[in-house]
Amino acid sequence: MRDTLGSEGIAGVVIVLVAVGVLTVHDPVVGAGVTILLAGLALIAKGIADSTMRAFGLK
Repeated sequence: MRDTLGSEGIAGVVIVLVAVGVLTVHDPVVGAGVTILLAGLALIAKGIADSTMRAFGLK
């Protein structure tokens, strides 16, 4: 995973997880909503990355 994301990417993931954890402790409903939002954004980003890679003939 370190090869794919690098140190900055792993730190970013940890920060996002800590932020969602803080929100969930404060209000579980808001934490669940933010988690669903982040999952949707991740799927959109994966789709865009796959589409771009196909356009360049890399996949």
